[in-house]
Amino acid sequence: MSRPLSTTTPSSACGSSSSSPPSPSSPRRPSRLTRETLPSSSIRVLRSVDSLRAWRNPLRQDHRTVGLVPTMGALHEGHLALIRAAAAECHHVVVSLFLNPAQFGRNEDLSSYPSTWDADAARLARLDRSLADDAANLGRLSAVFAPAVHDMYPEGFPGQDPSSDGSFVTITPLGRLLEGASRPTFFRGVATVCTKLFNAVQPDRVYFGQKDAQQAVLIRRLVRDFLIPTQVVVVPTVRESDGLALSSRNVYLGARRRNVAPVLHDALLAAERAYASPHAAARDRDSILGPARDVAASVLAAQTALPASQRALFEVDYLSLSDPDTMEELETVDPARGAILSGAIKMLPAEDPQPGEDLGHSDGPSVRLIDNIVLKPVTP
Repeated sequence: MSRPLSTTTPSSACGSSSSSPPSPSSPRRPSRLTRETLPSSSIRVLRSVDSLRAWRNPLRQDHRTVGLVPTMGALHEGHLALIRAAAAECHHVVVSLFLNPAQFGRNEDLSSYPSTWDADAARLARLDRSLADDAANLGRLSAVFAPAVHDMYPEGFPGQDPSSDGSFVTITPLGRLLEGASRPTFFRGVATVCTKLFNAVQPDRVYFGQKDAQQAVLIRRLVRDFLIPTQVVVVPTVRESDGLALSSRNVYLGARRRNVAPVLHDALLAAERAYASPHAAARDRDSILGPARDVAASVLAAQTALPASQRALFEVDYLSLSDPDTMEELETVDPARGAILSGAIKMLPAEDPQPGEDLGHSDGPSVRLIDNIVLKPVTP
């Protein structure tokens, strides 16, 4: 059961009513006369587009800036870094918590995605209190937009198949490259839901993490091509001490696979060193990506040699050296423009699990990990 959410009526400063965590299909909604907030906070919970717009419109008239942080829940420190960045620059911050089915392929298990409403609510309330104590912030976390699927897809969700009919936003060829090649409906889902969120919230600024480099490039293209009046702000990747990029999907790893998961970041670091080397005058594809491939192959060989009960195997989907504006593959890096190093690996389920072993959330299914490093321009 969910912890009760706070509510207030127009004539009362406080009150309470029980509410379940938002479900992608059928969230429980308070009555029209209640004003729902997160527990122990003044953060509004807005369940519908109409309630969101009713909250948003007066802010526009008062010339108050609004920043949007789109999420699918299962919040971690990377999300909180986006909210902090938004609060530093905007009078009001809106966090969307919407598990978007369009971002999942037909072979991806939407139902296993972590559902952590209570934990997310507590994190957001704590963060907002810390924002209030920091005089350097322009604003606060003012609202959570937590719609149901039928609010975001009024005609019904059209499905996860690439051939599904429906109202979609597609950005090509960008959306077909790299992550789009492995997950053909993913960027269609991202572009569609972000367009809906931008139209609903009408934010002055939107905040995304650098960890999803291709997504950041796609959102910038979306905003430019569709003349959306918002500024895209990309915040640096937040990492664990060993370099693993924070991701909601990391909870699936379990202890054994978690120890091996930094291999992708280590591989990209090797490529970055090759790019920065004073001997890398040519900066061609093989000389940069070769060291990354070597790191991945070496770690995989070492894991393969271990007993099945101890090893954590993975498959490399891609290691990429791409143009920073189009994500198209480069044969040679123009040092005046730089490039994006990126990669994806699939951590396979742990073999021969031992009694009591931590396999991760949902018994440790295959986990897709992505990461990137921006190769900055080099001055002569």
